[in-house]
Amino acid sequence: MANNNNELSPEKIEYLKKELLRQREETLKELKLVEASLRLITQSELAGENSYDEEFADSGTATFEREKDLSLYENLRDVLSRIEKALKRIDEGTYGKCARCGAPIPYERLKAIPYAELCIEDKKKEEGLR
Repeated sequence: MANNNNELSPEKIEYLKKELLRQREETLKELKLVEASLRLITQSELAGENSYDEEFADSGTATFEREKDLSLYENLRDVLSRIEKALKRIDEGTYGKCARCGAPIPYERLKAIPYAELCIEDKKKEEGLR
């Protein structure tokens, strides 16, 4: 039986699972760093280090840093959630199939984005709706 690129062999799934686990660990480490940064910003604000008497540029910089960290935190949480869902799909035997149409997600797409839930066509449709 010929193995086409859309068919995920047990070896390919194992490779992608290892990649997902690696990305999960990396994402968790990044989350801890961002959480620590947010705690420091919050502690300095609570201690009054960022009072209204500061120069406007300094308070603007602090606000920018807090907003940047919050955005990064939300993005990392989203990636972590997608990774966890992909690992669950591997356990359930549904990994590599489009969540919308059920078509196989090409291996090359999964290598690039192992937590991809949609085939390329459905992803294009989703992005077109935004």
